[in-house]
Amino acid sequence: MKYDVMILGAGAAGLFCAFHAARRGRRVLVLEHNDRPGKKILISGGGRCNFTNRDTRPECFLSANRHFAKSALAQYKPSDFIALVERHGIAWHEKTLGQLFCDNSAQQIVGLLLSECRDAGVEIRCSSPVESVTQSLNGFAAQLAAESIDASSLIVATGGPSIPKLGATGFAYDIARQFGIRVIPPRPGLVPLTMNPQDLHVWSALSGVAATVRAGIGTRSFTERMLFTHRGLSGPAILQISSYWEPGQSLQIDLAPQRKVAENLLAQKRENSRVFPRTVLSQYLPERLAATWAGGDPRPLSQMTGAALRELGESLHQWEIIPAGTEGFDKAEVAAGGIDTAELSSQTMEARRVPALYFIGECVDVTGWLGGFNFQWAWASAFAAARAA
Repeated sequence: MKYDVMILGAGAAGLFCAFHAARRGRRVLVLEHNDRPGKKILISGGGRCNFTNRDTRPECFLSANRHFAKSALAQYKPSDFIALVERHGIAWHEKTLGQLFCDNSAQQIVGLLLSECRDAGVEIRCSSPVESVTQSLNGFAAQLAAESIDASSLIVATGGPSIPKLGATGFAYDIARQFGIRVIPPRPGLVPLTMNPQDLHVWSALSGVAATVRAGIGTRSFTERMLFTHRGLSGPAILQISSYWEPGQSLQIDLAPQRKVAENLLAQKRENSRVFPRTVLSQYLPERLAATWAGGDPRPLSQMTGAALRELGESLHQWEIIPAGTEGFDKAEVAAGGIDTAELSSQTMEARRVPALYFIGECVDVTGWLGGFNFQWAWASAFAAARAA
């Protein structure tokens, strides 16, 4: 059967693109190798799907071309998706930093996408892995186990290799390379960081302890929660900065951002206080972390020098650690890198050198911050392609 548009991948970008293309009168087929659509959507946002972020702007995305995302993001905005959510009667709420979640379940977003596809006449085939893709006289041909399917346009929305247990692969990159399209080597993004054995010896006992910190690399920093794990560091602050981290780089962590710890220690010393440093530090840090940071010094504040107390207080703002690595694609929320944006039109997501071939969503070298930005990129890039394919 001949289709106008064939989309590989029934995730967020693929399904969204499908019904927008079908509304233009296009005959659309979506092929999904998993047994059901939207698997990654279902686990997002702790099962409630952080479906967009009110504060979406181009600066919230990493790419070799920091301007590339501007066009697509301007074509489809967070307010557009919020309106769609509300048309479907889905209750939602806003958490911190503009993050929007379903009140109930991520299944509601999958249901929204499938409902829109059904109403637009989109055909979706699950358990249909594509073995190969070739160009044909009429466009493109996808070879499945038992048949070949033709379409005038091909849209690749298969994502990246993050969370392989959900069926994630690098198939989009294989297709790109097949057609001579450059791929920036993918790496885990929004991922926990691991520690080397020496650091783990000190910090692994704090597994489960969390604190609000500012985590930074160079001039980039994020102030959010950090979590100690049995392998290293996690939590929103670490996931955010991990997308900017490169092996060998040091990570700067302020454990008490915008707090005057040294001044408090010195003030209490002047009062001849008999309290111990860890007691004061516990005003700023969880008790276990405060005790570890203060060390085993048995002296109260009154018996410590002012210089020692100032150094202790300032040290909370100056923790520097070189991570051993990341938890890898198994634990990464996204894959950074991907299809080189220099190979694509920023207005349509079409490959410049291969007409009617499009790449959208996570497989493209556009990676959002944590908090709904990657979903907004999925909607925006899909919408841009749907208007052109």
